[in-house]
Amino acid sequence: MVEGLSINLATIREQCGFAEAVDLCLKHGITKIAPWRDQIAKAGLDEAVRIVRSNHIGLTGLCRGGFFPALEASDRSKAIDDNKRAVDEAAALGADCLVLVVGGLAGASKDIGEARKMVADGIAALLPHARASGVPLAIEPLHPMYAADRSCVNTLGQALDMCEQLGEGVGVAIDVYHVWWDPDLAREIARAGDMKRILAHHICDWLVPTKDMLTDRGMMGDGVIDLKGIRRMIEASGFHGAQEVEIFSADNWWKRPADEVIRTCVERFRSCCQP
Repeated sequence: MVEGLSINLATIREQCGFAEAVDLCLKHGITKIAPWRDQIAKAGLDEAVRIVRSNHIGLTGLCRGGFFPALEASDRSKAIDDNKRAVDEAAALGADCLVLVVGGLAGASKDIGEARKMVADGIAALLPHARASGVPLAIEPLHPMYAADRSCVNTLGQALDMCEQLGEGVGVAIDVYHVWWDPDLAREIARAGDMKRILAHHICDWLVPTKDMLTDRGMMGDGVIDLKGIRRMIEASGFHGAQEVEIFSADNWWKRPADEVIRTCVERFRSCCQP
């Protein structure tokens, strides 16, 4: 058994379906995963729930909800409805949280402040359903390079400000790929701990050079992120949940055999990620 490690199934999304990915993780002693909604949909929610329960698998999160900003009120309403379905799926699977990639600018708008307001309003509208379902919502701040199209929440501090505004039931997913560069990171991780808002910790590495903004993440130890140092801060803040490997790697890890990828994840977790 590999304690403290979770595999986000994006890491082997090109090689495996849901059932095969679960079997592979179990083969390597990993009993925690984080699937994506499209993977669950392809397997079928009922079948995915059966696989999770019969194998005693834990979900460190379900990816993903979010994408709230839109120019038209009807489109914002559709987004909230879809997020409610995501909450229902997370509840059925017993996920620790629903990860929110909140969305970027609304259509052709250049008003990032208004986009952030739409995000806060969207989460506020979703919260009663999430609270009733027992599913915490994890805002994942994304690197500023994604501000226009994927997430207008770009620092841990911004995410925590939003948590304070929204109240109970909302926390943060701290993905090292997106926050490692932040000069305020240590202070904001400590703040997140004081607020008891850390819901997930995602790991990979930042390669130099990075050839693609989305699909060139590194395996732990292949880049420049101080993984052990960030984990020390997160544990000092009171969070001791699993570290979740999430790697998008079109030209490298997605082209390798899935067994090799998971084996390497275990090796690097042990050598590079534990304080």
